[in-house]
Amino acid sequence: MDYKDYYKILGIDKKATAKEIKQTYRKLARQHHPDVNPNNKQAEARFKEINEAYEVLGDQEKRKKYDELGVNWKQYEQWQQAGGEASGQPFDWSQFGFGAGQGRGGRYQTRTVTPEELKNMFGDSGPFSSFFYTFFGGEEPDQGGRQQFRTASRPRRGQDLEQPIEIGLEEVFHGANRILQMEDASGRVRRLEAKIPAGVQEGSRVRLAGQGGPGAGRGPSGDIYLVVHVSPHHLFERKGDDLYLKLSVPLTTAILGGEVSVPTLSGKEVMLRIPPETQNGRLFRLRGKGTPKLETPQQHGDLLAEVRVLLPQDLSEKERKLFEELAKLRPADCK
Repeated sequence: MDYKDYYKILGIDKKATAKEIKQTYRKLARQHHPDVNPNNKQAEARFKEINEAYEVLGDQEKRKKYDELGVNWKQYEQWQQAGGEASGQPFDWSQFGFGAGQGRGGRYQTRTVTPEELKNMFGDSGPFSSFFYTFFGGEEPDQGGRQQFRTASRPRRGQDLEQPIEIGLEEVFHGANRILQMEDASGRVRRLEAKIPAGVQEGSRVRLAGQGGPGAGRGPSGDIYLVVHVSPHHLFERKGDDLYLKLSVPLTTAILGGEVSVPTLSGKEVMLRIPPETQNGRLFRLRGKGTPKLETPQQHGDLLAEVRVLLPQDLSEKERKLFEELAKLRPADCK
């Protein structure tokens, strides 16, 4: 069975709109119609394949299924080359999310020429190719002109897909809406809107329901799962729902006490009171200033600020003398 390039048959781009497809079909159908080309076998064959192409591309559901089919075709060719047909076992398209079409009694949605009208024009040779009947169902004539039926596969859910997405820590805090450009199996780019909830963790999976691979046998489409990667932040380190920050504190404030401003992911700074004689490395916990909890976003983790005492540089002569006086008062500290 050969692959049918319906876009090439109609001479259109894969990104063509439904209106462009319809206009092209009508033009070609008029050009190759049997009434215009009596006793012309070449025009007859061309008219059949034009109608077959439009039967698929002119239907939104069939077109989507056909576009997804293309990427898996090489695996079918490999199966053929490995002697799959000789084994007598049919190729299992359902493993890729495809099954037979609508089966016995299936309804066609041809817009201008129905399969019955094509049969009246051309007899029992069959209006469409085996490729069409394999994937889109209907009644296929055997070599003797008798009708044989392709049964529909059981409804099968489409394949779930994964897509990595990188977000910043601010987006973890506030949540975010992202517009994604994703390429499907046919090469067409889809535009999807994704809502990233506040509090997502590294490796969290955000589900986009029904945006995955198409189902088989009228089964539902699969889902897309966005796998979250949180990029490193220049100030904060995240552990669970808590944030860690290295907080610079001037030496004089660490010794005498005072207040310092602390940045937060909300964008607002908070004041932290530093008690006298605060040691380097001391941790201060600011409750509720961490990231939201995924399941209960109204609740937050904590912000833990680790003191980093800043030693003065470029001392003046007077400052140096004062430190020398301090060293004399505390000789044990200088050993």
